[in-house]
Amino acid sequence: MTSPFDHPWLGGLFGDQEAADIWAPQRTIAHMLAFEAAYTWALGKVGKIDETLADQVAQQIAAFKPDIADLRDGAARDGVVVPALVTQLETVIKPNTDSIHTGTTSQDVIDTALALTLRDFSDLLDVRLAALTSAFDVLADRFGDRPMMGRTRMQAALPIKVSDRLVTWSQPLAAHRKRLASLRPEVARLQLGGAAGDRAALAPNAAQISREMAAELGLQNPPTAWHSMRADIADYANLLSLISGALGKFGQDICLMAQQGVDEVTLKSGGGSSAMPHKQNPILAELLVTLARFNATQVSGMHHALIHEQERSGAAWALEWMILPQMAQATARSLSAATQLCEKITSIGKQ
Repeated sequence: MTSPFDHPWLGGLFGDQEAADIWAPQRTIAHMLAFEAAYTWALGKVGKIDETLADQVAQQIAAFKPDIADLRDGAARDGVVVPALVTQLETVIKPNTDSIHTGTTSQDVIDTALALTLRDFSDLLDVRLAALTSAFDVLADRFGDRPMMGRTRMQAALPIKVSDRLVTWSQPLAAHRKRLASLRPEVARLQLGGAAGDRAALAPNAAQISREMAAELGLQNPPTAWHSMRADIADYANLLSLISGALGKFGQDICLMAQQGVDEVTLKSGGGSSAMPHKQNPILAELLVTLARFNATQVSGMHHALIHEQERSGAAWALEWMILPQMAQATARSLSAATQLCEKITSIGKQ
């Protein structure tokens, strides 16, 4: 069975094409090639190799189309895709093989590709958080002054306004946008450490090479490699779970408010039933709950992935590859589903 995010029919519920495009293997490979091109270009800038040659080789790298089947075999053999990718590149740029990759390591390539992915994905998150905030504002303008019953522990408590319920849905989004803005520069960072993470092979030009590469790639330039220090990546996963969790609360509230007999919200369309044609199921609201619980489960795995032994871990690192892309896609789908759900609401509270 494939992932539910790209499954032939489950993908219709869980999938998010914009997020999938950002995390697509082809785009990841493009980011890896961008790293290699930027590295070669930087070697020319610092005089490690001829600058004209560096520009020519960087252009060849940027235009390169790898053999994906060979990369698959290489990943199975080496545990990472980069050795096979570099071997393919060497066949194209002979006899100038010293102008690529030498002095870096696979983790530099893969982590920098991740940083570029997170930079692009953060753009998507921010746009969608803003769009959902606007959708909640529309609901507040339309229905905010209406009365409804406040409920504690799912029992009737005291009357409130619709706006009181709405603020619990919308207010967390502003906080999440602030968290995202703060976290973005911490994850959109160049990774450049070399074999053991100490940049020894790049001496005495390590600082200048990293500065040139970061500027070329549009990334932050940390003073040292972060190979085995993954707290910021885990923090990003935490944020994904916080966002989907806030939207799960919204979805859960809509499910309860839509119950027959409660009837505190009206949706213009819902999901049908194969056995009970009269039903209109709150599919999008339920989806928000599911995705929130999925991310809450996955985030613990990202905390396990913090445990990198010595200067590099293969096991913890690979765990990130399995978990983080799915958390990102779940969060993106949560945001699009929440906005769609807002658009389906035709009434909240008592008129």
